[in-house]
Amino acid sequence: MAEGTTENAAVCTRLVSDLAERGLDASRGVLFVVDGGKALDKAIRSVCGAKAVEGRLTDNVVEHLPEAERPLVGRRLRAAWALGDPDQARAGLEQLARSLARQRPGAAASLREGLEAPLTVTQLGVGGSLLQTVASTNPVESMIEIVRDHAGRVKRWSSGEMALRWAAAGMLAAQMQFRRVKGYKELPRLAAALERATADQPGLLDLAVTA
Repeated sequence: MAEGTTENAAVCTRLVSDLAERGLDASRGVLFVVDGGKALDKAIRSVCGAKAVEGRLTDNVVEHLPEAERPLVGRRLRAAWALGDPDQARAGLEQLARSLARQRPGAAASLREGLEAPLTVTQLGVGGSLLQTVASTNPVESMIEIVRDHAGRVKRWSSGEMALRWAAAGMLAAQMQFRRVKGYKELPRLAAALERATADQPGLLDLAVTA
């Protein structure tokens, strides 16, 4: 955890650095599924270098749409991203962008801006239940909802330290409801694909040694 806003580069860098200090090993490649925040993207690159592979969610496209149109477009986004073939997924996303271009140019532009990133996981060869797991932020959002419910009766926040304590307590409560990752049997395959995809990419430690 890190106290601060998600668009603060220093906060995001501290958060990702803390993951590394706690044992996150990016030396053979690591996959981050992010929502397109520039500060978080910069933090990942500064801490993990080229060993980081990013799969960017396209869910933020729906934020450019009226509430009534969001469910349908969201389903089309998820359906395209879930296709096992990267070319088919790309074609589906491009078709959706064209259909949005006239009435919702902002949504179309957002989709085209990050068209390739959502296909990262598919290009790694991930499919089935594991692809569904990493195709959304549902796992972490579920935990966040439990944290909010856990702290819902708190009416007075005296300090940032108090907020962190309550967040940690809520996460421990959420942990009791954690389940095995859907598609977990595919995780070794994903790890091997990440290692192959980043084998020729230097990590930050390698750059420091050769500099």
